[in-house]
Amino acid sequence: MLVVRQRGGSGALRWRLGGLAALVVGLVVLAVAAALVLVPWPDEQEHPHAEGNLRRLADARGMDLGVAVAVEPLAQDSTYQDVVSGNYTSMTAENTMKWSLVQPERGGFDFSGPDALVDFADEHGMSMRGHTLTWHNQLPGWLTEREWQEEELRQVLQEHTEALLGRYQGRMQAWDVINEPFEDDGPELRENLWLETMGEDYIAHALWTANAVDPEAELYINEFNVEGGGAKSDALYELASDLLERGVPLHGIGFQSHFVHGRVPDDLVQQMERFTDLGLDVAITELDVRIPEPVDRKQIEEQGQEYRQVVQACLEVERCPGVTVWGAADHHSWVPEWFPGTAEALPFDEHYVPKPARSGMVDALSRRPGGGPRSDR
Repeated sequence: MLVVRQRGGSGALRWRLGGLAALVVGLVVLAVAAALVLVPWPDEQEHPHAEGNLRRLADARGMDLGVAVAVEPLAQDSTYQDVVSGNYTSMTAENTMKWSLVQPERGGFDFSGPDALVDFADEHGMSMRGHTLTWHNQLPGWLTEREWQEEELRQVLQEHTEALLGRYQGRMQAWDVINEPFEDDGPELRENLWLETMGEDYIAHALWTANAVDPEAELYINEFNVEGGGAKSDALYELASDLLERGVPLHGIGFQSHFVHGRVPDDLVQQMERFTDLGLDVAITELDVRIPEPVDRKQIEEQGQEYRQVVQACLEVERCPGVTVWGAADHHSWVPEWFPGTAEALPFDEHYVPKPARSGMVDALSRRPGGGPRSDR
């Protein structure tokens, strides 16, 4: 600040006033500078609570709103942690509980990843879903590279179940015990290690084994391409009916729901109720909605309505305990790698900015049962 000194007694006063003004301006400048340092740019901001508290809404409706979680970002990325704990009520282990990671050598278990997830869930008041016990994929070489006798393989499954489910007994709300038992596009049981060695009864055996180790956990068969009916869905229905008639401890069916934009079935409620009529729960376990590239804003907006539709369907089905989204944000999604040419499948983008898909879930959860929007939204 420029101050012109003048003669006379008022000169000293002018100097004092000028110095005081300079001090005030300096403090203001420092305050503004500090604010600019403390406030991040828009693409760096955390948005876990934008457009209403999604987790609070899910709790209010009695719904488990879950997310599949990976170990590394949960340990290293605070924004990832905030998105998970701020928006969802439950977690599913995306990969770390699968055979190749949790038992890479026979008898050599690595529980560091599963422990991290279960501990995080406990610390943040979230429930846990275990994924998965018997699957044709992500099996370690020691398990797939030799021939097994039936009793030997039954013993291997027993050891694995006792170690994994036993470690988290009482801390897991549900387990995907049987994952993708049918061929991708057909009604036949999938040719895999378990079927080839133990026969069709491997499914009942795995469920009985899991129930014996953790009798409080809800046990599921988890499958894809059954949400819209058809031969594969019919085969799953017949399998579930047979298991229940035999008294096998099956508690639910998981609809994976890896949808393509524009192909979310209109009769999802009816397809879910078909299984709940058997006395089973039906959960949406792996929801994402991939969009063929190039992706435009209109498609993103329409995807928001598809997420709303799926959550609303679960709310309409009395025995649908919840919906799980398969990944915290687009850059953690499996979609681009497994379905090249598609992207933008999740409710948060690569900067963790919420998308219309999140708003769609908020909208579904904000509506009164059987009615319109809640007045307290």
